Amino acid sequence: MDRGTGHGLVEHDGLLQIEECLDSRGDVVLPPGVNLISLIDRNIANVGDEVAYRYLDYTGSSDVRAVELTWTQLGRRMRAIGARLQQVSSRGDRVAILAPQGLDYIAGFFAAIKAGMIAVPLFAPELQGHAERLETALRDARPSSVVTTTAAAEAVRASLAKLEFARSPHVVIIDEIPDAAEDAFVPVDIDVDDVSHLQYTSGSTRPPVGIEITHRAVGTNLIQMILSIDLLDRNTHGVSWLPLYHDMGLSMIGFPAVYGGHSTLLSPTAFIRRPQRWIHALAAGSRRGRVVTAAPNFAYEYTAQRGLPTAGEDLDLSNVVMIIGSEPVSMDAIATFNAAFAPYGLSPTAIKPSYGIAEATLFVSTIAPAARATAVHLDRDQLAVGRAVRVDADATSAVAQVSCGQIAHSQWAVIVDPDSHGELPDARVGEIWLHGNNVAPRYWGRPEDSRLTFGAKLRSPRGVGSHADGAPIDATWLRTGDLGVYLDGELYVTGRLADLVVIDGRQHYPQDVESTTSAASPMVRQGYAAAFSTDGGVVIVAERASGTRRADPAAAIDAIRAAVSDQHGLSVADVRLVPAGALPRTTSGKLARLACRSAYLRGEFGSR
Repeated sequence: MDRGTGHGLVEHDGLLQIEECLDSRGDVVLPPGVNLISLIDRNIANVGDEVAYRYLDYTGSSDVRAVELTWTQLGRRMRAIGARLQQVSSRGDRVAILAPQGLDYIAGFFAAIKAGMIAVPLFAPELQGHAERLETALRDARPSSVVTTTAAAEAVRASLAKLEFARSPHVVIIDEIPDAAEDAFVPVDIDVDDVSHLQYTSGSTRPPVGIEITHRAVGTNLIQMILSIDLLDRNTHGVSWLPLYHDMGLSMIGFPAVYGGHSTLLSPTAFIRRPQRWIHALAAGSRRGRVVTAAPNFAYEYTAQRGLPTAGEDLDLSNVVMIIGSEPVSMDAIATFNAAFAPYGLSPTAIKPSYGIAEATLFVSTIAPAARATAVHLDRDQLAVGRAVRVDADATSAVAQVSCGQIAHSQWAVIVDPDSHGELPDARVGEIWLHGNNVAPRYWGRPEDSRLTFGAKLRSPRGVGSHADGAPIDATWLRTGDLGVYLDGELYVTGRLADLVVIDGRQHYPQDVESTTSAASPMVRQGYAAAFSTDGGVVIVAERASGTRRADPAAAIDAIRAAVSDQHGLSVADVRLVPAGALPRTTSGKLARLACRSAYLRGEFGSR
């Protein structure tokens, strides 16, 4: 990757130039005084009348209502809401955002930060199935204020009452605050190492914890993303249905602030009900310039199945860039989506497999702007002992692994033996460790967990060819808990340490076992199986495919057992076929294997 300084944003005078954030070596270094709030202020001063955020509201009687905020209007709302927060909370207090997806959420989030407080992006209690996660985050963060909307206020107050805080948070209703309240706002100096917000983890492998994301981390990671994905054209804008309490959703409202662009948003519910809405928004953006979006695997699979345009629709997706991440990337999902939307101009280089993690703010790596998504096929038996050995795609032992490309500017990723803390050579699978200014400093209120996760020391770098070259000698490293391997200079993410099924010293990746399960019987809903280990052995819980609710599962269970035994050498202790929708998922749509295991042990999946 080019690490020089030949990049630039030059269209609007007064806005950020990318060269301002690169030193003489091409490394990302934020200039003094630059943070997300100062960048928004630049946009207000220089492109104030241009749209900052557009929200597509599908809740009314008509098909869609577009609501917009210009940069000037956003600034006014931030000051008005911030002034109200300053009346009831103090600098450094936590402010929880418990609002529905929309422009009020964005204004409330930025307002809390502008007021010198720590934003805690969460969700309104109306989000079904995630009350426990919300309660965990609120008890942990202990916000002094909660911002919400009139529509959600009653549910928010009822939810807070159940928690029985010693001192109940103030409830600030965003849409009841007039713009005139901005006159009472007291400007606050923001230090680059102040905490911007607490990002709560998704809870896929453990209970949610709050990550302290600093202004330095936010700014650095946005610049890293812009450089890696080549978002330097000011006519590039975003489209996203991702929830704003998720790190990937926040990034989609963050990057336009860097250079005065804009993002079009819709709600996750609007996407799930009609995935064509995502495609239509992308096509509308593609007509005006480059448009970038992001989503996990399931969204691409789901949209290819249920989001195809109607016959004769005139859609042009030729200017779309699509990030796929949030879980190990599926080449099948990419191929299916490409085949479905290539007739509408989607470029074969449009989809960008990427790796990210909330503890690093988000973005870690992606493939080059002109590259196509690619996969290698590795031997399953060798992977089980930590070696990446290529085999032919049609080999019975072949496991497809998708390249997540190159590490972002000014970020380092090493593959480490999790026991010895020594760097492993290429083609050896180990834990991914990260270093860079985009990495968070700690977890909120968890000093011991923070020391173990963010304070790791690399004991023995490889020497020549080390992926730690250029990092400070005394650097501390983030232990991601993710497993990966370098092949030909590109990063492949193979799974998570916490999810591994370890039998007789051999490591089995659950997603590989789950893929075998889905292919074993038509009674299994494709992509909806969970594999995990218990004291009694390996357990598989899979959702039934449509139309099989009353079918006898015996033959399917026998087929699953046989397939897993043949392909993985595993004896399955138990197989359960459950109704569609029964498997717990995180708020970002990922399979929550820890919750699946817990539900199984509690007997929630019945006897078959």
